[in-house]
Amino acid sequence: MPRIAQKIALMTALAVSAAAAWSQAANPPAKPMDEMAPMHHGTKPPGPASPLKITFGEQSAEFTPEKLAALPHTTITVYNGHEKASQTFSGVPLIDLLKPLGVNDQPRGKDFRLYVEAEGSDGYFVVYSIAEVTPFIHDGTVIVADTVDGKPIADSGPFQLVATGEKHPARWVRNLVAIRVQHAE
Repeated sequence: MPRIAQKIALMTALAVSAAAAWSQAANPPAKPMDEMAPMHHGTKPPGPASPLKITFGEQSAEFTPEKLAALPHTTITVYNGHEKASQTFSGVPLIDLLKPLGVNDQPRGKDFRLYVEAEGSDGYFVVYSIAEVTPFIHDGTVIVADTVDGKPIADSGPFQLVATGEKHPARWVRNLVAIRVQHAE
């Protein structure tokens, strides 16, 4: 397959995946109130809290709640459509966790082939392009949050991926356990 066709196929697959995730989150099947459970997007129940593992090629890092809490934090206030309220999250900008693994925080050229997969313990995962998590390129802020409204994210955590600039929190990941930086070829 010619290189341009591969790129078009990958971008189409990413767009379809994002649209399906948004559609599923925006239009969940109706359930009686007594059957409603806490929101988990994945196909399996959330597992126990575990360290957050971040990988880029051969490089990797693990973060416990204590290790993440020791890093400089950013605070964002966003509207959470699931809670029907504005919430204030505090956490570490995702790009600050990726830089030590070799991700360029001022991407150019080939860097734009990188994308980020974020996965929750329930199997739910989302994709961001590297440009979307880099303030050098994008106005939005993507953080690995460890507190919401001044309290630890205990019921959906200890970590949650949260982003500003999105109309719906479909790409926020609760019970965040893995972040993988991949190359689109």
